[in-house]
Amino acid sequence: MKAVGVVEASCEAIFQLVMSMDTTRFEWDCSFQYGSLVEEVDGHTAILYHRLQLDWFSAFTWPRDLCYVRYWRRNDDGSYVVLFQSREHPNCGPQPGFVRAHIESGGFNISPLKSRNGRVRTQVQHLMQIDLKGWGVGYLPSFQQHSLLHMLNSVADESQILPRIPVMDNMALSVSSKKGKKTQDSTVQTSLPADESRHSTVEEESDEDEEFLLPESELEPSTRELDADGLDEEDSGEIDFSGFSGNLRRDDRDNSRDCWRISDGNNFRVRSKNFIYDKSKVPAGKPLMELVAVDWFKDVKRMDHVAKRKGCAVQVAAEKGLFSLAINLQVPGTTNYSMVFYFVSKKLIPNSLLQRFVDGDDEFRNSRFKLIPSVPKGSWIVRQSVGSTPCLLGKAVDITYIRGANYLEIDVDIGSSTVANGVLGLVCGVITTLVVDMAFLVQGHTYEELPERLIGAVRMSHIELSSAVVPVLED
Repeated sequence: MKAVGVVEASCEAIFQLVMSMDTTRFEWDCSFQYGSLVEEVDGHTAILYHRLQLDWFSAFTWPRDLCYVRYWRRNDDGSYVVLFQSREHPNCGPQPGFVRAHIESGGFNISPLKSRNGRVRTQVQHLMQIDLKGWGVGYLPSFQQHSLLHMLNSVADESQILPRIPVMDNMALSVSSKKGKKTQDSTVQTSLPADESRHSTVEEESDEDEEFLLPESELEPSTRELDADGLDEEDSGEIDFSGFSGNLRRDDRDNSRDCWRISDGNNFRVRSKNFIYDKSKVPAGKPLMELVAVDWFKDVKRMDHVAKRKGCAVQVAAEKGLFSLAINLQVPGTTNYSMVFYFVSKKLIPNSLLQRFVDGDDEFRNSRFKLIPSVPKGSWIVRQSVGSTPCLLGKAVDITYIRGANYLEIDVDIGSSTVANGVLGLVCGVITTLVVDMAFLVQGHTYEELPERLIGAVRMSHIELSSAVVPVLED
């Protein structure tokens, strides 16, 4: 279930209230009894213990508690996402007299709205998918429904309170007498209609709660000029795809698993020719380069400079006289993974935006290399954690650029970012259930650099960690 409310307060003030776990939470959260910090993982991720106050025939049902991971991030438009998911922890085992409930997914989406009569307004969404466990859930369905409504029937008020989380081992249980009165404007519904007054920033658009794919009726004809950031028509003929191969197979069928396919460029909106004047965006259209192969690697160490691997798509492209761009997404862990995308084209146009990116310095590259993600199929918590807001990767994570004679390799170290690590923690455990779209491009700033053009786009479907192979890399 999802509760949605409009609150006359700033996103920051509501975020501070949502993050608080001390006795002030009683003022707005009628399901809160006690909370404490189990472990601070990093600046965006923490493990928390939480006791619920459900007030449903307490003489006949045991109280519930939770141990869960909480992850948060702030988006460029000033909105906040706070996500919850149950997690076992050695310092937070079962408590006597409590039934340990399980949060499948849940959290808050706190988004700015246009002000009304000079008053700041924020939309607060609170979603919870929870299994309360115990005999009452199976025999008394109303117990689950009542308890879930009880948890959702509160929306943060307008007071700004700094987040205070008592440490679990040091805080004695102290229950306040009576909960504060709940704020108004809270409704419960199974789906959220689009709010026309939702705020979008000048930098990028974000509407994470809606399907990212555009309906055909909204697609605008691509009447873009092939200016300085494109390829000449005479050089954009058919490429000989023979000889290209990767260890992850391509499959264009809709329900295929553990495979990749080319995603339609029109599924992504990019800056239009007139973006600097009216901030408009258009469907991206045909990419500048062709995606010819994908490799899915694993190793005990991070895999850098994969383009040197004998027989890889970069070397095949060189033999054909083609230019290639290899994007190596490096996923850290006990086992390190790399997803490598190989894009090729006939040649770069001198002084085009793509050519200036390929031959530019790292500062220029970091300021322009952009990813547009989307999760067409996945749980709410994953879709919220990944989002669909374009991201300048060079400003979010560490990137190494390797310029070869006829290629550029981009090694993206996802583990270098605390926020990205938090997202990975939520995604990796359910990767086989996901369909993920990614588009890569060079951000355009000036009128001459617009409209933006995709380097390429890919769809990854239900990837299996076990299908990754250990590459043979030359020293």
